[in-house]
Amino acid sequence: MEHGTLSRSDFAGVVQPIREQFRQLLREGAGYEIAPKEKTPLAKTVRTCQQLLKIEPALWTFVTTEGIEPTNNVAERALRPAVLWRKNSFGSQSQAGSLFVSRMLTVATSLRAQNRSVLEYLVQACRASRQGLPAPSLLPIQDRTP
Repeated sequence: MEHGTLSRSDFAGVVQPIREQFRQLLREGAGYEIAPKEKTPLAKTVRTCQQLLKIEPALWTFVTTEGIEPTNNVAERALRPAVLWRKNSFGSQSQAGSLFVSRMLTVATSLRAQNRSVLEYLVQACRASRQGLPAPSLLPIQDRTP
């Protein structure tokens, strides 16, 4: 779909038997008799199957909805800079350091997605802080309210 290899309707046709088998397995798992407050592994599985059956149609949104791809490639690409940073820097040594890194990675990712300069933003943020002003907005220009 993303690369034009399979139309969404063809993909839905391929997934349909899998979906039906999955639904049948959930029904089978949800059908076991358990006591109301039972805490055995079987009881946990039965309750999980029951809960999944309630939301089962939502599990297949990626099959029927345009714009939702059946892979997590976009998410993996977004996480890649953080993974590389952690690998190359050996992570942070404190909770404050972890918080700083998470915020900086969020800022950098947000700005790069908008084709904005990370360095320019950080300079503006430092200047604003020194002057007692609020940090510049991370919102895309068209999303800012006047």
